[in-house]
Amino acid sequence: MTVDANLSARINIMRILLISGIVFVHVPFDPQTSPYLGTYGAFDWLRVFLADSLFRIGVPCLSAISGYLLFRRGLEAFNYRKVVVNKARTVALPFLIWNLGFALVASLVIALGFGDGYLPNLAEASLRELMTHLLAAEDYPVNLPLYFLRDLFICVLMSPCFVWALRRAPLLTLIGLFLVAIVPQIPAVVVLKSSIPFSFSLGIYIALNRIDVKALDPHAQLGTALLFAAAISLACLLYWNGNDYPQWLEMTRNVLSILGAAGFWAMSALLVKSRIGQRLSRTGSLSFWIFCSHYPVLLIFWMVWGKIGGDFYPLYFVLAVATLFPILILSHAAVRTLSPRLYGLLTGGRTEKAVKALQPAQVPQHLSSQQR
Repeated sequence: MTVDANLSARINIMRILLISGIVFVHVPFDPQTSPYLGTYGAFDWLRVFLADSLFRIGVPCLSAISGYLLFRRGLEAFNYRKVVVNKARTVALPFLIWNLGFALVASLVIALGFGDGYLPNLAEASLRELMTHLLAAEDYPVNLPLYFLRDLFICVLMSPCFVWALRRAPLLTLIGLFLVAIVPQIPAVVVLKSSIPFSFSLGIYIALNRIDVKALDPHAQLGTALLFAAAISLACLLYWNGNDYPQWLEMTRNVLSILGAAGFWAMSALLVKSRIGQRLSRTGSLSFWIFCSHYPVLLIFWMVWGKIGGDFYPLYFVLAVATLFPILILSHAAVRTLSPRLYGLLTGGRTEKAVKALQPAQVPQHLSSQQR
């Protein structure tokens, strides 16, 4: 099984869209500016829609892609030792560099008296707390989104166990991991995000069984419409119930965060032949750069906003997001150009391989009418 140009382009589109969406999940706020207070009406509902509904799909979807790509060439081509060494370089090392780097910045900011109330004081942390802040030993690291890299590397280490279970009892394995993912009371044990093992294993299952991932492409428009309908409905339920919503609603959100990946995959089938989709498919390692760097920048913006006494939260939100992406795009280009070696370390050796534009013959017949 090979990953053809169409599939590679769609995966790149998914990555940049989902990681850009994860930014909205991590825009800081305090209890006084919670969207569930409804202070700003439709704007607060939009925040719930983006952060607590639509883009909660990001982590499970990215996990499924990782599991799929790990076994896309079949079990025979899987070399565990080589995979672990490679993932240590592409996943674990960037986790350490970005997280420890931000920990140093946080310590400096605290020492200068600017970070109180915004950043953890590592100098006063116990050894156990320090291990969590630096290595995500028991909880989220200081650069919060990087828990995904930590959990992903653990899933890579456990991949032979997943394969063994999926080959002997696939249905039982997937059902068990799915329940762990959606039921809050079931502990995930070795990972911080309970949806990751299920999604990672589902990706493995799809790859090992050579399931046609394009089989539902003829229904891409319907799948996309269902995704947005479900996300809008969930956002309404969350917003109406407030921050302390019932368990059934939390489980519903967990289910959508997993099943919604199919909707985003359907959307990629529509985007891949559009002009904007082709541009997104060539963003390469920019998505990884955005993922690793966005949270520290957002926190710095939040600290500055607090220091200047800003009180109209929608203005902070819009300015933070509008400023963040140009900064990250420019910093990505600058480091890649000025220091390729540092760039390689920060991105885990990821390169800017562009996906070639698909030839007309590669366009699925049912999508040819959508090409512009």
